[in-house]
Amino acid sequence: MSYLIYVAMLGAAATIFLWLRDARIFFRTGLPGYRKAAYRGVAYGAIATLGVAFTMSMLEILGLGLILGVLFLQGRIKRERVWNGEGTLERFLGNVSINRANKK
Repeated sequence: MSYLIYVAMLGAAATIFLWLRDARIFFRTGLPGYRKAAYRGVAYGAIATLGVAFTMSMLEILGLGLILGVLFLQGRIKRERVWNGEGTLERFLGNVSINRANKK
């Protein structure tokens, strides 16, 4: 068993964490950029999990390439700015004030 399996698992965990953070921000704000990111995060999480499976089946380069590509694509989604001077921990956890953009 290679150490690259652990690298792949960490990459997949990061992808799933970012998806869940985007979903939390969308549910709290209702912003369309985070909605798009949350929906795409489902597919990106599945592809990252497939990358872990490829890495475990001794196709390390293909598996790690899939995970790296997913992380790259996940970072390219345009999102609205929701933080105004919050600390690192609040941004990391996705804490935003609850004010729905689509409520009147």
